[in-house]
Amino acid sequence: MATEYKTQKGQEFDRGAFESLVKRKNFYWQSFEPHGAVKGLFDYGHPLATLEAEFLTIWRDHFVRKERMQELKCAMITPYNVFKASGHVEKFADFMCKDPKSGEILRTDHLIKDVLEARLKSDKEARGEKLDDTSEADAKKRKKKVKTGTAVATKLDDAVREKYEFLLATLDDYTGPDMGALIKEHDIRNPATGNEVEPPVPVNLMFATQIGATGKEPAFLRPETAQGQFLSFQHLVEYNDNKMPFASASVGYSFRNELSPRSGLLRVREFLMAEIEHYVDPESGKKHPKFKQVRDVKLPLLSRSIQSEGGSKPAFISIREAVDSKLVDNETLGYFLVRIALFMERIGVDASKLRFRQHMQNEMAHYAADCWDCELLTSYGWIECVGCADRSAFDLTVHSEATGVPLHVREVLKEPLRIQEWDAQLDKKKAGPKFKKDAGKVQAALDKLDQDFREKLSLTLDKEGKIEIDVPDMETSKVELDKDIVKISKQTRTVSTREYVPNVIEPSFGIGRILYSLMEHAYWTREDDVARSVMSFKPTVAPIKVLLVPLQKDVRLMPLVEEIEEKLDERHLSYDTDTSGVSIGKRYSRNDELGIPCGITVDYESLEDGTFTLRDRDSTKQVRAKLDDILDAVENMVKGKETFSDVQKRLPAYEGREDKEEDAKAA
Repeated sequence: MATEYKTQKGQEFDRGAFESLVKRKNFYWQSFEPHGAVKGLFDYGHPLATLEAEFLTIWRDHFVRKERMQELKCAMITPYNVFKASGHVEKFADFMCKDPKSGEILRTDHLIKDVLEARLKSDKEARGEKLDDTSEADAKKRKKKVKTGTAVATKLDDAVREKYEFLLATLDDYTGPDMGALIKEHDIRNPATGNEVEPPVPVNLMFATQIGATGKEPAFLRPETAQGQFLSFQHLVEYNDNKMPFASASVGYSFRNELSPRSGLLRVREFLMAEIEHYVDPESGKKHPKFKQVRDVKLPLLSRSIQSEGGSKPAFISIREAVDSKLVDNETLGYFLVRIALFMERIGVDASKLRFRQHMQNEMAHYAADCWDCELLTSYGWIECVGCADRSAFDLTVHSEATGVPLHVREVLKEPLRIQEWDAQLDKKKAGPKFKKDAGKVQAALDKLDQDFREKLSLTLDKEGKIEIDVPDMETSKVELDKDIVKISKQTRTVSTREYVPNVIEPSFGIGRILYSLMEHAYWTREDDVARSVMSFKPTVAPIKVLLVPLQKDVRLMPLVEEIEEKLDERHLSYDTDTSGVSIGKRYSRNDELGIPCGITVDYESLEDGTFTLRDRDSTKQVRAKLDDILDAVENMVKGKETFSDVQKRLPAYEGREDKEEDAKAA
């Protein structure tokens, strides 16, 4: 829960004020507003669209360039058979409950979480404990929604309170039936109506569509980018000259028909993802050649064992210790956890609001070896922003089996190997007349048998003179073979190549969630005036890099303004020029809300000696120098080579009378 959520300056976080800024500065808004806004769909205004572009530039540099990945652009409309093979058709679902009287659909885990958190907050209020601003705002919203009378603070028994806190900490480990039992046990109802809800049922989240006009080719809008990468594997390994390990990456839109989209950008129906598929040899121990570079980095790891005991505080452990103890399954997975943490630091995420949470057993797919989520703390609580999973060889295997197309690596061995193995072959002359067109299916079934089972069948054939095998593609699923029609023997062969299906480590980034979290982490207010809000984006990621302002609205200053604009363009530095007639302090303040890190001021001293001031957004400190020195400083900060503190050490400080007076007047 976010009951003690603070800004980066330690202030109480006022979500209402934050949302007002985001709306006023047009960071984003709900799509199709004139026709009535649609839940779960958002349009980005210039500040957020540009912030996203800067984010992606850094992401590509940090991962694609640094790790030598192959970037792909795959189709979003995906044939039905692809998601049938991957398991999405049967299993890509959330559990929902229906209010039978109102018809409202509620996502089950959200329903339980909202009701239990509301009861805990009510208990806190009844005990006289202070609620933060966000909790109070949420409580007011809930009271407006409830139709069953005025909400009264209710104190819980200590045991019940502890039970609720434990349930919230372990809710991710509950299945649909488990959640149904919780709803019944704790009398959880629709908060908006007070009605009982029906038992949870799974609902597939994919958007269905069709390819072509006939409707005979069903398809889906992809809910992730991964499947396109897996099905491109043979092209990827060929491009990489059959060398392992390697990785592919894809940035693109995905679509999920969320049951209850809410919390702004945190749960939407159309969203941008950036996914990496790192392919490794399963016999390599999944070691990573760069692991030694990061092995001593400590990460906040919330393990499965801590969660199962109801805990929510992560332990800071070096990734070497985590891998050695098998808390993190392997080096490659551990390496990417560190790289994710370093990326978050690079874009300006508050490190104190970041943790890695290990999936509970019920959360993990049956084929997954391990899975961790990078979660960021927001005013809505801890939000999953990056999933990092060891998917084993599942995806390549199921698509290969469904299509008959081999999705594997062929490795040339340094020395040929002599291999002894059990071979099972039909006698074609006898099998043809007996099985006719199904003879190939019977042989295919024999080919799929593993070595241990072939050895057992050989013993049975010698002892009983016949065997029985499963042939699922035939009308009679079981086929009896006698020793005259099948031969099972041990053969020796020499091989010079090894074929194997790689395992996959997959970091998957939800970009909208990260951007929203980053905006909350960047937000704070001036200590001397809470009405003056600031978005402290790092210069590297800030959507606009420079605010250019003349001290006064004076035509004599404009030639210098135009000269600076040209030089900023030459250096490819984004900027806004504010020549409005309001005080310079107000101009600084309203652009601080956009997160512009650098302010260049043209004043009357500029006319006299060709010097200009450079203002730092966060500290409001200024230095003064010639234009080229000022622009060099800006460029270095934008590239992450310097901070403003570094600039202050080499450029003279400036405390101009006019600037101090004007800054003090800012609203």
